[in-house]
Amino acid sequence: VMAASIDPYFRGYFNLALVDEEVEIEEAWFQTTSLGNGLSIKGGRFLSDLGYQNTQHPHAWDFADNNLMYRALFGEAYGNDGVQLKWVAPTELFMELGFEAGRGANFPGTDRNQNGIGSHALFGHLGGDVDVSNSWRGGLSYLAAKASEREGELEDIFDEPAETLFSGKSKTWVADFVWKWAPHGNASERNFKFATEYFRRSERGSLECADNTAEGGACNGTEDAYRSRQSGFYAQGVYQFMPRWRSGYRYDRLDPGTVDFGANSANLPLTDYSPTRHSLMLDYAPSEFSRLRLQYSRDRSMESVSENQWFVQYVHSLGAHGAHKF
Repeated sequence: VMAASIDPYFRGYFNLALVDEEVEIEEAWFQTTSLGNGLSIKGGRFLSDLGYQNTQHPHAWDFADNNLMYRALFGEAYGNDGVQLKWVAPTELFMELGFEAGRGANFPGTDRNQNGIGSHALFGHLGGDVDVSNSWRGGLSYLAAKASEREGELEDIFDEPAETLFSGKSKTWVADFVWKWAPHGNASERNFKFATEYFRRSERGSLECADNTAEGGACNGTEDAYRSRQSGFYAQGVYQFMPRWRSGYRYDRLDPGTVDFGANSANLPLTDYSPTRHSLMLDYAPSEFSRLRLQYSRDRSMESVSENQWFVQYVHSLGAHGAHKF
C-alpha cells in the first residue's frame, strides 16, 4: 500500500494484492482535496462507497471472512474503474451524497468490450452522536450494472454441471445501519459496535444454458428470457470487554426469492433453500498493527451440507496507515 499527498490539490492511493502467485491492482486512484464546499472527485480504480463494509479491506474486517451477503453480491467487494463525485453537507448532522460511474467490468456486471458507462451507483449516508457515549450512521445505496454473457454454473435437473450465460441488467439496493457505544467516548477501554446490512437484487435479461447433452445433461443450448429477485442480510455485534480483547457474533441469511428461467425452466431446477451461517469470534490485539483471532462458524450456505469451520488468523500491518473509518 502506498498513499501520499500529491500537491495541495490532490492525494493518491495505490494498493497491490498478492493472490495465487499473481499481482493484482486492488485500488489505484487520485482524489481532490481543495474543491471546497464539501465536494470531492475521485478517479481511477477504487472500492465503491455503497453500503457499509464494501470499502473495508480484509485486514479491517471484524471476522476472519466476509459475510455471505457480500460474497453473493460481489464476490468479496464491489470495485470499479471510473469516477466518483461526493458531497458532504455543512450541517451538524453528518450527511453525504455520492454518485459513481464506471466501466462496470466486475460482477454483477461484465466487461462489454465497448465504450460507455457499464455501471453507476448512488449512495447517501446520515449519522451523528446521540450523547457522549453513542453514535450512529445509516445509509441507502443503489447499483445498476450491465452484463454481457456473464458466466455462471448451475446443476441441471440431472444433477450435471450446466454452464450459463446471462446478458441483461442487474439492479441492487443496499440499506446499512451502524451503532457504536463507548463509555464517555473512551473506546480504548470498552466499546460495542452493531452493524447490519440488507440487500435486494433484481436481474432481467436473457439466459443461455450451454449444451451439455454429451455429458448426460439436460441443457441443449436454449436461450430465453430470465428474471430473478433475491435478497439477504447480515447482522453482527462486536464487544471489546477489556483493553485489547474483543468477542463477536454474526448471523448471515440469504433468501432465494423468485427466479424465472423461461424456457430453461424445463432444464434447470428451482430451489427454496435459504443459506445461513452463524459465526463466533474472539480476538486479541497486541497493538494497533497486529491482531490474533479465533473464529468458529456453523456454515449452511450450501444445500444439504452443514459445516463446522474453525479459523485461526494472524493479521499485521507494516508501516503507516490511515485512521479506520466509522
